Amino acid sequence: MALLEVQGATKRFGGLLAVQALDFTLEAGMIASVIGPNGAGKTTFFNCIAGFYRIDEGRIVLDGHEIHRLPSHKIAHLGLSRTYQNIRLFSGMSTLDNVRVGAHQHLRTSWIQGVLQTPAVRDEERRTTQESLRLLEYVGLKGKGHIQASNLPYGDQRRLEIARALATQPRLLLLDEPTAGMNPAETHEMTDLIRRLRDDLGITILLIEHEMHVVMGISDRITVLDYGQRIAEGDANRIQRDPKVIEAYLGKGAAAALAAED
Repeated sequence: MALLEVQGATKRFGGLLAVQALDFTLEAGMIASVIGPNGAGKTTFFNCIAGFYRIDEGRIVLDGHEIHRLPSHKIAHLGLSRTYQNIRLFSGMSTLDNVRVGAHQHLRTSWIQGVLQTPAVRDEERRTTQESLRLLEYVGLKGKGHIQASNLPYGDQRRLEIARALATQPRLLLLDEPTAGMNPAETHEMTDLIRRLRDDLGITILLIEHEMHVVMGISDRITVLDYGQRIAEGDANRIQRDPKVIEAYLGKGAAAALAAED
């Protein structure tokens, strides 16, 4: 059974159709990418899956649960987490506390116990801190838990976003342009981290990415959107030679030239 299934999803903003009758399936254990030119509807599609936007038509199913009518926090409880195109950290908090915030939905003690600082609260806080430190080490931020998030280098802020997402214990992780703004060395390290998330932790990954060498090198399957519609889907070799994809990115002339070569 698919971990994520989207059937006929449509999202309108006034007269603009941002996502049009989109069908999409993602099996557990995959690394899949969504690509397309600017304005293709990629981030809108992510926002619909994560519950930030409610679709106007269709349905979205996560691990057998219909989620298209649920708020984002309830979708997170079902095992979906995400990062953002523009980094959204709690900039005035420490690196460690940013990750601890991600673990909040799994805390079981009540606010009354928190006020009284019961043994259960102290034990839960200790375990949360230990797990948060482990996640920081996993993403390459060992020893940086005390640093204010805004003082981290750009690449480390991207890593911190992923650590915070991991603290929610996701089964499906949406990554919105995870290598945006990174230099080649940082991009290589981030690509390796994404692979480890799947291979080590068993997390299914769906990403939006503009760096084509990242997409082609890491993706089990690539879906191409244009004007909110799926125009192509397949592995890297198929996508690189698809005339519709070439036309969407480079125009009809390039697509015609490719057809003439073939």
